[in-house]
Amino acid sequence: VASRDKVGEVTSFSGPTSVAKLALSMEFIGFLVCFWQIFGCWVWILVAATTVYFPMLQGWVMYVSLSSFFFSLMFLLCYLFGFHRNSDSWKVVDSLYHGATAIFYMSAAVLQANATIRSETEVLAQYIPLYYQINVAASFFAFITALLYILHAFSIYYH
Repeated sequence: VASRDKVGEVTSFSGPTSVAKLALSMEFIGFLVCFWQIFGCWVWILVAATTVYFPMLQGWVMYVSLSSFFFSLMFLLCYLFGFHRNSDSWKVVDSLYHGATAIFYMSAAVLQANATIRSETEVLAQYIPLYYQINVAASFFAFITALLYILHAFSIYYH
């Protein structure tokens, strides 16, 4: 919508703000998707690169990181192919999935941090400092990925 002065010249233009907000939110979502896919991939690569001293703890971390990586990739492909336009409840499904994945990822991050701390204190005979550093990095990326999933779930919910 253009506003004109008394002479008829265009003095200001206020375009559709909903389009600008949509573009901004799509950039934010694309930014999050890119980073949680990369960080989630790093989690399972780093856990797989270490000696697994606590299979129950790190097994859950591997399950959560691999399954969320592939399901999020499927969500991304559905989004890119435009399947979200055919569904009225896309926002609800998207928010619920990413909210549940955020909870799973937070539990996996806590378990990975626990396995990291326990590997330093309980496994002294076979302790290798490089594995401890890799476990610390996996814990860090798991917490960052959980935070990104939480941000995405809330951003979808509030838009």
